[in-house]
Amino acid sequence: MYDLIIIGGGPAGITAGIYAARKKLNTLLISKDFVGQTGSAFGVENYTGFKEIRGLELMKRFKEHLEKFEIDIAEFEEVEKIEKTNPTRDKSLEGVNIFEVQTDEEKYFAKTIIIASGRNPRSLEVPGEKNFLGKGVSYCVTCDETMVEGKIAAVVGGGNVGLEAGLELAEFCTKVYILEFAAKITGDEILQQEIGNDKKISIINNADVKEIKGDNFVRGIVYEDRRSKKIDLLAVDGIFIEIGAAPSVDFARSLAELNKAGEIKINPRTCETKTSGLFAAGDVTDIRDKQIITACGEGSKSALSVYEYLKGLR
Repeated sequence: MYDLIIIGGGPAGITAGIYAARKKLNTLLISKDFVGQTGSAFGVENYTGFKEIRGLELMKRFKEHLEKFEIDIAEFEEVEKIEKTNPTRDKSLEGVNIFEVQTDEEKYFAKTIIIASGRNPRSLEVPGEKNFLGKGVSYCVTCDETMVEGKIAAVVGGGNVGLEAGLELAEFCTKVYILEFAAKITGDEILQQEIGNDKKISIINNADVKEIKGDNFVRGIVYEDRRSKKIDLLAVDGIFIEIGAAPSVDFARSLAELNKAGEIKINPRTCETKTSGLFAAGDVTDIRDKQIITACGEGSKSALSVYEYLKGLR
């Protein structure tokens, strides 16, 4: 049995793992990958100590830091459910929550859990989206940018992530369209300036995407102009959907209280959920600011809280 199981290999989960290992907790970190939202970022310019760094490079450094410590890692496994259980007759644990974590491969037990599973990309839910997934439709520019090298690409979403995706694609593509549902793009001013200075990028506002078309591969995206109601078909070779992300919490719904946005409610001082021994950190929670540096801070806080919680069980 582990002292702690951490679910998630992003900034919050990795930082929690580092702090837990430094406190000599017997820890397992479970993650389907070490990429996540941070690894998909083109350039990170607001993480202290780095004027600018690629998201994948930052995640590589995070993981290398984690691997310096004694910690078990179950990579390429996905958590399916967590439950309270009682697998032992140890009298010292009577009345204490013990957790069973079921992944798609194994079953693990722990005295505490930190959920740091982050968020999953939102889908458009339009015809053709699922059919062309991996055939021109992608939710990760960093992962799939080479498929549109020398071609025309569309990005759906005009927030920070969408603008960053457009700038990254402009390095590979002959033309990039950014389709935004609202009347104007909403990303940071500095990103808007960079977009405006790049002649390869065009913005289409008031664009309501209706369908994705193609044959064996994506060939176009159909959208309606929300003002004129005109339907248009834009010829593109790849479509990157960047319309936000939803908390990855399906496996924890029975043990954690969620807010209206589907985020896990936590005690802001300790990161503990409504269930004793169950903690959460980072973008999966109801903290206001969803930033890499904030996630790291929450990860450290949650691990230190777990340490204090476990001391109280002795």
